[in-house]
Amino acid sequence: MSVIVIGAGVGGLTLALSLHQAGIACRVYEAADEIRPLGVGINLLPHACREFRDLGLEDRLARTGVETRELCFYNKYGQFIYSEPRGRFAGYEWPQFSIHRGDLQMLLLDAVRERLGPESVVTGHRFHRAEQDEDGVTAYFLEATSDRPRATVRGSVAIGADGVRSALRHQLYPDEGQPIYSGVTMWRGVSRWPAYLTGASMAVAGWLATGKMIIYPIRHDVDDRGRHLVNWLCEYEMAPRLPCGDWSLPGKIDDFFPLCRDMCFDWLDIPGMVRAAELVLEYPMVDRDPLPQWSFGRLTLLGDAAHPMYPRGSNGAGQAVLDARTLTGHLKRLADPVAALRAYEADRLLPTANVVRMNRSNPPDAILREVYQRTGDKPFENIDEVISRAELEQLSEAYKHVAGFQRESLTRRGSLV
Repeated sequence: MSVIVIGAGVGGLTLALSLHQAGIACRVYEAADEIRPLGVGINLLPHACREFRDLGLEDRLARTGVETRELCFYNKYGQFIYSEPRGRFAGYEWPQFSIHRGDLQMLLLDAVRERLGPESVVTGHRFHRAEQDEDGVTAYFLEATSDRPRATVRGSVAIGADGVRSALRHQLYPDEGQPIYSGVTMWRGVSRWPAYLTGASMAVAGWLATGKMIIYPIRHDVDDRGRHLVNWLCEYEMAPRLPCGDWSLPGKIDDFFPLCRDMCFDWLDIPGMVRAAELVLEYPMVDRDPLPQWSFGRLTLLGDAAHPMYPRGSNGAGQAVLDARTLTGHLKRLADPVAALRAYEADRLLPTANVVRMNRSNPPDAILREVYQRTGDKPFENIDEVISRAELEQLSEAYKHVAGFQRESLTRRGSLV
């Protein structure tokens, strides 16, 4: 069996490492001429970190990223609402890591090339279309920036891990249309800044109607002053200013700075941190409606190509990792690759659709929505008079169940591969 992997993002590279671990041949084809460490921070929750440990990558992640200790919620006045420990600090067997997305991608790329060989990832090959027959799949690739043919590749199956604007998804659903704008635009950036709270805290403050900030460190000790590289996001309800679905659009601080200008708290000077940004990107937040089917014979989708979701709940990359491991497990166990792709879809289509819907309605930051609505966006005297801790814990635990990282169920679950 041989697998054609389309896309060298987190999902595609994790799939390649998983297939190699299972003894299944594969090659990854990437449209970009060069894979560079782009983007800003992401989080890897315990369900993803469990899979990376099984791939022998936990030590590399620990050296590269930050092991998150806690998740904290505040209103826009800096008043404390709720916190909970995360990862191993919450009793999980696996950590939670905050890491630069580019660092994660390069870590995975290095591991693929070490284990599968330097020719295992082929760049400058933009997927065009796939044809299948009883014996396999033929994938056609073009040059990255033109329509000139680049290669024709034969394999047992082809997996589209090529993101929210997936070319394979477009082949399977040519009339689907554009991604759906959420009504929220996100500005993302990174700044060198001193440690705050525990030094490994993820903090969320404010609400979408007036501006919501999410802040977490993704590298420790990045200069001789002992500062951290801190990832931050500002989210705001507004009409889209730019085309949807592009993670790499440059952003301007002045476009959103009034939303966070007054968020100078005793635990963190948010406006000062934002003004110190090394990079700012703008992203109109999009997703797509869940599909009724991913697998068509020897073709299937994975990660954002299958189930693009709002980047809430720190869960997009984790779902791609679970896809990759689940798909590998079925390809390993079933002799018929078509049956394996059907089994993969049966396992993952509904759970990921539920996460897409949950991210629209009740992600973990719904805690902030509840406080905003109940207080009328005014300071409170006692948070217990606004919302009980039991309600706060229920909102948090409900998301963990849907996303697949509730502690007890994750511990009981068997290996995916």
